[in-house]
Amino acid sequence: MSITISDTTPRVQYTATSSQTTFSVPFEFFNNADLVVVKTASSTDTTLSYNASPSSATQYSVTGAGVSGGGSITLGGGATADDVYTIYRNLAIARTTDFSASGSFPVETLNTELDKVVAMSQQLERDLKFSPRASATTSNTFDLTFPNLVANKILSVNSAGNALEFDQSITDVSTVAGISSNITTVSGIASNVTTVAGIASNITAVANDSTDIGAVAGKATEIGRLGTADAVADLALLGTSDVVADLALLGTSDVVADMALLANADVISDMNTLATSDIISDLNTLATSDIVTDLNILATSDNVTNMATLGASGVVTNIGTVAGISSNVTTVAGISSNVTTVAGISSNVTAVANDSTDIGNVAGSISNVNTVAGSISNVNTVASANSNISTVAGAIANVNTVASNVSGVNSFADRYRVDSSDPSSSLDAGDLAFNTSSNVLKYYDGSAWQTITADTDVKTKVSSNDTTAGFLNGKLVAGTNVTFTEGSDGGNETLTIASADNSIPFAIALG
Repeated sequence: MSITISDTTPRVQYTATSSQTTFSVPFEFFNNADLVVVKTASSTDTTLSYNASPSSATQYSVTGAGVSGGGSITLGGGATADDVYTIYRNLAIARTTDFSASGSFPVETLNTELDKVVAMSQQLERDLKFSPRASATTSNTFDLTFPNLVANKILSVNSAGNALEFDQSITDVSTVAGISSNITTVSGIASNVTTVAGIASNITAVANDSTDIGAVAGKATEIGRLGTADAVADLALLGTSDVVADLALLGTSDVVADMALLANADVISDMNTLATSDIISDLNTLATSDIVTDLNILATSDNVTNMATLGASGVVTNIGTVAGISSNVTTVAGISSNVTTVAGISSNVTAVANDSTDIGNVAGSISNVNTVAGSISNVNTVASANSNISTVAGAIANVNTVASNVSGVNSFADRYRVDSSDPSSSLDAGDLAFNTSSNVLKYYDGSAWQTITADTDVKTKVSSNDTTAGFLNGKLVAGTNVTFTEGSDGGNETLTIASADNSIPFAIALG
């Protein structure tokens, strides 16, 4: 048998159409049994059996053995659409003919043997193509050998990069594969994870204060009131150094006692609550509900540990480490939006961590925070009156003077009043009142209000309408029933006083 061996790979693969039966074999083969036919259906391989007269789809017949250019196979029944058929030559690598040392030389037999040698070489070349191999330009993969097999380990290159080893656990790889979507999520927020890792110490500080932060978070409604734009502006105003200094001055026990006489009880109570600079600073820091929500998310120690671990650059390449924290990776992936939020407020987290002591103080004084929130209108009033508070603080010596004479102040307030009409209640003899409608000063004689007139000259300046005599500024004032008569020579004066009906007058000579 003498055929031409084409320079081709002794393997071909087809995707069958529905009911297809014939498949071409485009390479040479010597015997029908030299071919192997494998059907792949639903990822399952089935090697078909050769039969010269096939009667089922699992068997086939062959034509073209020993013919240049190849031949074909024919199935015993039609193929199913999309089944894959792989046909390759599997010639036994052996020499079946030996030439005698004498006699005629069988050229045809020699040709056949040489054809088979070429065919065997093609098979080896084909198998090499399906095997991993080093590039022709490689410089470090000569003489590589496989190490002993190790159960449940994956073949990989060692850390020195010069040998193969079975080191990585297939269990770890399977674990990582099971959380691949989560790893993709974390990879998508890598910059945020790096940001969080950079503030790991601050997050740890926040975690250590989780109890206090929880207490503050539990009062989110009250703190939310303090977080409104008006309240924040007022609290910020109260937090300035000048106002804090004034409030500190007003917070001393003596001044509080004095101020209690000049202000309503609600305002004083609110000012006492806000009297320390630490509380004002802490409330400014915690003024927004977003910070409280974010701190609750980051407050658990597991999240802190996971984010610190994910921040290390070696985690991406170390599959074993990632597999060991797979549940943590899943947790981080589930809160990726929160991680992004935390990264966006990293400066706020740092500020909170720096104020951890103050946060503890706020949590310990949460009842005071509630008091402030419940009296926010009073706080607004105090903030609006900041200039007045500064004025009071600047005149604290006068305030103390008033306080030490408060009984006299109260007495004067009870005795003297200003109104558009004469007072009609709480009247006592000797009370004074200025009537703004008539613009006159009056005194209460125990039964009625009497007008007080100015005394410039008791002899000539008495009003003609004044019918009531009395004393003003230590002088006797003339009236209808009291007259003064000057002597003709400018000497002695006579005081005449008549009874109410002028029936019983009497006179007094004045020297």
